Amino acid sequence: MQQATNEQMLQSLMNNIQSSGLKQKLIFTFLMIALFRFGAQLPIFGINNDAFLALAQGNNIIGFLDLFSGGALGKVSIFALGIGPYITSSIIMQLFAVIIPPLERLQKEDGEAGRRKLQQITRVVTVLIALLQSLVFVLLLSKLPGTIIHGLNPALFYFGSLVALTAGAIFVMWIGELITEKGIGNGASLIIFIGIISGIPLYTQRTATLVSQDPRLQLGLVVLLAIFIAAMVFIIVLHDAIRKVPIVSARRQVGNKVYGGQNSNIPFKLNPGGVMPIIFAIAVLLFPSTILSLLTQMKLQNPALQSALEGINAFLSPSSISYYIIYFLLIVVLTFFYASIIPSMQPKEIADNLKKYGSAIPGVKPGKPTADKLDEILSRLMFIGAIALGIIAMVPAVASGVSGITTMQGLGSTSLIIMVGVALDFINRIKTHMLAKNYETFLK
Repeated sequence: MQQATNEQMLQSLMNNIQSSGLKQKLIFTFLMIALFRFGAQLPIFGINNDAFLALAQGNNIIGFLDLFSGGALGKVSIFALGIGPYITSSIIMQLFAVIIPPLERLQKEDGEAGRRKLQQITRVVTVLIALLQSLVFVLLLSKLPGTIIHGLNPALFYFGSLVALTAGAIFVMWIGELITEKGIGNGASLIIFIGIISGIPLYTQRTATLVSQDPRLQLGLVVLLAIFIAAMVFIIVLHDAIRKVPIVSARRQVGNKVYGGQNSNIPFKLNPGGVMPIIFAIAVLLFPSTILSLLTQMKLQNPALQSALEGINAFLSPSSISYYIIYFLLIVVLTFFYASIIPSMQPKEIADNLKKYGSAIPGVKPGKPTADKLDEILSRLMFIGAIALGIIAMVPAVASGVSGITTMQGLGSTSLIIMVGVALDFINRIKTHMLAKNYETFLK
């Protein structure tokens, strides 16, 4: 009897997936991800991959970035820049949209047409950033010993590599936008998620090798995994936690009918930005770190300059305490920033809409007092959420240092939040899509 019920539920679920068009969206998403993974394996012409990979494994910054590119950076593939230029461009445009009135109007007042125009500007900025990063990357590659095949035409190498890396970054941007538009989930987040997932086998192998060589670390591994699991639970709680603000609607009589008079609430998420503050913090922090790291590999002739670069590089290295302090502060600041540009988190607009529809917070006058009260609530909420997000980001890194197992430090300190956050967002989008389609079918 139970088995028959389970089979009926499974059949009903499959029918819902098929009728809602979710199956096609999932297949499209997976095909785009497969295309990204294929491109990540194609190296640009003229590079000695083994020599560069040896440098990457000995460098914390390059190895850390390689994790987020899914190994594309270590292979110096056509997708070596990954989704980074697009993320950086998005950050720049969102900052400019706050301080430049014409861009702010495009984002808030011009509707869908304005957002499309803003997106087009973001693409153009992405191309410029990709071109700049490609140029810097190729120039630095030419200075690193043994990374370029001997006897190669320099002009051919520079031009071909510049075109390949820039085109690869644009192609990754296109894949991300296609996933967002025609697939399921946020394309940029999913690309980063897949890059992290693809690096887990290597982290597991390194950890297994380390533990097998030193059995005393086995207890440390158990402690580390327990902390990782606890961190995942807290991430899920942080992702789903909400603060409900009670709302009372005024009674309105239209003809013989009475509308309103019911109590409701406005749900505000404790972490409205999800994983985006983490991704933004990585993009802001690691780009200058990467440049400094590669510059130190060049062994400059000026000893004072070389020493200064090595000092700054060590200060911003993911293995240093200063890196995590800056990383924590960036997460806090970017959590507030990201919340400030979300339409559903604007106190003045919410207060105006409540006044327009005859609703109010109990004990608070409509208009400016309501906006001030909402601003107070949201400020406290954002502070708690930002601090909690920053602390969770620090816990696995501290645990790695305490347990003595540092082979998973990069994965634990940053990637865990991204993986869990993107996975939860992916599942929620699937649920939302199915519910929306069910409502459409019911209304028809």
